[in-house]
Amino acid sequence: MIALAESTMSTQRTTDDRQIQDLFERFMQAWTAGDAEDFGACFTDDSDYVSYDGTRAIGREQHQRNHDELFRGVLAGSALVGDLESIRHLTPDVAILYGTASVLMPWRSKLPKRRLSRQTIVVVRTGQGWRITAIHNGRVRPIAVPKPDAFPSKMSQLMSRIARRLGLGRPMAA
Repeated sequence: MIALAESTMSTQRTTDDRQIQDLFERFMQAWTAGDAEDFGACFTDDSDYVSYDGTRAIGREQHQRNHDELFRGVLAGSALVGDLESIRHLTPDVAILYGTASVLMPWRSKLPKRRLSRQTIVVVRTGQGWRITAIHNGRVRPIAVPKPDAFPSKMSQLMSRIARRLGLGRPMAA
């Protein structure tokens, strides 16, 4: 009985993962086709979309309207290219995807590294299949964190001590 349940769950997960991957590909294809209606259809009615610049749009209609303007304007003829990195199921009806993608402008043949973004996407199972309910898009620009004894850290520590002595800034936690 347990083996059957695991087998069924594995088959379901494989089917779900394929459907989720299809949704990610549809999302990119709709962008590349400049099809705001199909792009919007990838989202739930109450979805959230946070762009790489931190702006937030709420709802499928808003995403569709925004992208229609972009596809007819500054992003006309662009392609969305990228890869699905991972799918992690939180429940049978909710999953988090991580993907990397970037907009390839029509005059470019390859992506500039500085334009690569990582998407954190929450998808939910709906009556119409898997849909995006939240997406956060952030530029991939890793920075090196200075070690505690590195010059930037020492300067920050010094400035903090000076600020505390002068009564500036927020009080330190005890």
